[in-house]
Amino acid sequence: MKNWLKVQRGDAPVVVSLPHTGTAIPAELEAQLVSPWLSRKDADWWVDDLYDFAPELGITTVRTSISRTVIDVNRDPAGQSLYPGSNTTDLCPIATFDNETLYLPGHKPDANDIAQRLESYFVPYHQAVLSELERLGATHPRVVLYDAHSIRSRIPHLFEGELPQFNIGTNSGESCSSDLAEAVQMMCMLSGDTVVTNGRFKGGWITRYYGEPARGVHAIQMELACRGYMREPTDAITGDNWPTPYESTRAAPLRATLKKVLEACIVFASAETVE
Repeated sequence: MKNWLKVQRGDAPVVVSLPHTGTAIPAELEAQLVSPWLSRKDADWWVDDLYDFAPELGITTVRTSISRTVIDVNRDPAGQSLYPGSNTTDLCPIATFDNETLYLPGHKPDANDIAQRLESYFVPYHQAVLSELERLGATHPRVVLYDAHSIRSRIPHLFEGELPQFNIGTNSGESCSSDLAEAVQMMCMLSGDTVVTNGRFKGGWITRYYGEPARGVHAIQMELACRGYMREPTDAITGDNWPTPYESTRAAPLRATLKKVLEACIVFASAETVE
């Protein structure tokens, strides 16, 4: 297995995908970027730490340590926008969430660069995800693919105002059973924090591609506002103030809710009655 690809296997019928926690960038590519900090700015900071309890529940995790700046494994490999008409980022991003240029002049990735990154990083990640879904599907009537993300609460270039704490995405109800979506939403609502389903974030390519309820794979995305487990600067985001450290005390209530969410996923996937 690739040294940047981390798979921790469990026997519960749930796979947690961690596509954006990586910060590794090959040296030859990093030399083409404006700055090391800018190229890592939009990582889903500390999300792998936030969910480090998942293996205790018997849940499988799949994680890439490669930065989304190299290639975003949660984007359509054909380059189609997931949110037509809205600002978003590309398969191989050329700008940050705040629309800051990532590449030095003359170094934006061309078609050959993108094809190479697809082969080197995108395809192996998805081969691993598919392999785990198939492995678990062989012994369970259905499997949940839970795509774990986080993002800063306020990014005017991408959305207005402040995001809810919990942003659940099911591709407008197409990627999973309504029973699963409602169970996850209920666990989040019981926290007393803000929740939305299929708001600004409806699920990325992973959720949309793998979610096939009729075939027993139910995919759901959880986009968390970072404020639940780390401090978000009130001033402009700079290399001096971002990312802030993971705060275990701040994260404790959020982790308790996320544990209930993943337990609800297990209960759903383990149910004897299949739709």
